[in-house]
Amino acid sequence: MKKPIWILILCLGLNINAQNSEKDEVKATIIKFFDAFHKQDTVALKSMAKGDIKLQTIAVNKEGKTILQESSYEKFIKSIASIPKDNTFEEKLLSFSIQVDGKMANAWTPYEFWYNGNFSHCGVNSFQLIKEDNKWRIIYLVDTRRKEGCK
Repeated sequence: MKKPIWILILCLGLNINAQNSEKDEVKATIIKFFDAFHKQDTVALKSMAKGDIKLQTIAVNKEGKTILQESSYEKFIKSIASIPKDNTFEEKLLSFSIQVDGKMANAWTPYEFWYNGNFSHCGVNSFQLIKEDNKWRIIYLVDTRRKEGCK
């Protein structure tokens, strides 16, 4: 009776370690994405996504109406490349919540965005990723943006 219990415990431990390893890989992918973002490295940014993915932003306009803005990844990359080098910007990730199921992952990352040393806005990023050829790649990104209710 003791032997089956130890085998079960060992199998559960291996499964948890594999899951944590995948979560660590997803987290590393998101961190590399923001490193490339801050360096305006468009080549690295392109390599981290699967094709010209859709980006969406959920915000509230001046009239208090919820709006959904959509953009292509290519347009996003061009906008990042066009930021003058003497301007500084940083998206500070505050935490990570990552779920993995096989070759699909979701990363939820609350953030603060700073431009030229001044607070701009906060929100949450929600990344959807796929694992192909042992590499996690972004397939979809939606974020929220607000100025109130930030930490």
